Amino acid sequence: MSTVRYGPRSEDQLRNREVQATSVDVWATTLVATYLTDPEVIAAVLPPPIEPGDEPLVKVTIATVDIPGHPTFGAGSFSVRARHEGTDGYYALFMPMTTEQSVIGGRETFGEPKKLGTVVLGQNGDRVEGQIARMGVTIIEVSGHLAETLEIPSEETRTDFYFKFLPAPDGKGFDHDPSLVYCHRTEQTRSLQKVNGEVILRESRFDPVVDLPVREPRNIVFAERSSVQRAEIHGMVPAEWIRPYAHQRYDDLSPMGEE
Repeated sequence: MSTVRYGPRSEDQLRNREVQATSVDVWATTLVATYLTDPEVIAAVLPPPIEPGDEPLVKVTIATVDIPGHPTFGAGSFSVRARHEGTDGYYALFMPMTTEQSVIGGRETFGEPKKLGTVVLGQNGDRVEGQIARMGVTIIEVSGHLAETLEIPSEETRTDFYFKFLPAPDGKGFDHDPSLVYCHRTEQTRSLQKVNGEVILRESRFDPVVDLPVREPRNIVFAERSSVQRAEIHGMVPAEWIRPYAHQRYDDLSPMGEE
């Protein structure tokens, strides 16, 4: 009988897939912009027990990611500075990806708020441009000119906070109380350049990034970075704490979600 590909995988195959899903070393070309917004807005978007960080900082990342053996894909994130039990990190509101595989792996493994979208990053001479689009709207643009080469930083590890949950089959609430996930990314940088540019946010019913306005630009950098990530469940969170924020992950098609 020929191999039945829907049949069970061997232990070696399972281990290989698990490594690829959680700790593969990935190089990416990234355009990262940070800016300050209103403190009360940061407080409003953070589910308990996550708290605002030391300043109302927003981070926009637009990247192309190269995983050996796979097509290059576009990846983005829209995150805010946050803190939990003395650990500083970022809480992502929106993570657009250009492939189904990158969406499903991150959402199901870590609880990342990933959605399919268009993510484009390009360079023409000293000009760099990045765009994120969904549902026919280009909602984020970061663009500018390369200004200077910066010193390569040492290896560093940063923490992101996610809530891992699944909607209940009857459509009411979740299957179980959500898990609070700490995801630690150890990053290395091999090129880093300062960019003189701007961040433009546009209105979208489904991804309302404009609700976090740019009050004070901080910096924009263009870099090549690799990262290895590991994560663990830090604890469980009552479902009623997270349920009001579930629309951050899923497109709200209800009348309440309309403009």
